[in-house]
Amino acid sequence: MKANKSVFWNQRRVVCLLAILLPILILVSLGIGRYHVPLESVIRVLINQYIPLQHTWTGQMETVILKIRLPRILLACLVGCSLSAAGAAYQGVFQNPIAAPDLLGATSGAAFGAALAILFGGSYTTISLAAFALSLIAVSLVYLIGRVAPGNRVLNLVLAGMMVGSLFSAGTSFIKLVADPTDQLPAITYWLMGSFSGASNQTVAYICLPMLTGLLILFLLRWRLNLLTVGDEAARSMGIHTNRLRLVIILAATLITAASVSVSGMIGWVGLVIPHLCRKMVGSNYVYLLPASMFVGAGFMLIIDTLSRNLLAVEIPVGILTAFIGAPFFTYLIFRKEAINE
Repeated sequence: MKANKSVFWNQRRVVCLLAILLPILILVSLGIGRYHVPLESVIRVLINQYIPLQHTWTGQMETVILKIRLPRILLACLVGCSLSAAGAAYQGVFQNPIAAPDLLGATSGAAFGAALAILFGGSYTTISLAAFALSLIAVSLVYLIGRVAPGNRVLNLVLAGMMVGSLFSAGTSFIKLVADPTDQLPAITYWLMGSFSGASNQTVAYICLPMLTGLLILFLLRWRLNLLTVGDEAARSMGIHTNRLRLVIILAATLITAASVSVSGMIGWVGLVIPHLCRKMVGSNYVYLLPASMFVGAGFMLIIDTLSRNLLAVEIPVGILTAFIGAPFFTYLIFRKEAINE
């Protein structure tokens, strides 16, 4: 009993520590860049938005912090949080430790929508909306096929996701083939590599609603995810409608995945790597695993984005950096089969 209580408090302590660490990372990141801003000035600028203070900073500092870095940092945190939470949810629903947010074709649909919008000369907002809409359409097709096809519904969803994802990927390849190689093709290629360079206050504002809605649903249902891991019969004996629960969790995870990809492009590995790292810290109990994945995913993406805009004179696409970290970690999991089967 004492041992279980000790584990309980350790898990809560880790989640609380992660929750405290994230705002610190945000403050530090706000000051880092080619135009350095002291941490004290960053804090005073933020406080001044609510409590008037004597100006000890320049107008340029305030512009850089509030209009350039803050929207980008908030967007990076939201995307990292969403992809990590979606990955953890998919792994629980499908009982597959290597399930990722692109399992149901959401990312492939978003890529096709963005490429189509770029081909027709759409603005950044149009590209994001097209990516979001096509992502939801792709997942809707997957759900319809999985529901109509005979056999195991969960397996049908996975197979339908592979088929629809492959179809939309082929469509994206065709668009790249017919795109103008001097203008449109580089834009499509860069978008597919993932970036937060187009972040603005308007982008954060319109993407907050679908992201926070999906994250809230997953957070409220996190304890029910544990029941799916014990099997459908045991869950039904506890009064849980397993098919309905799976559908709600899949829809919420897909919603935040579609919203993330629509504003950031293709960023892989986050939804696979972060939940496994969090299992090492707090275990497999989704009551703690899901919030830990949210905080770690947000912090991880923030660090990656800070590196992407500061390592070289030219900004490195975020998707490249996450692949450099995710691929070696996946290789580690392959050689550590017990880590995958946890």
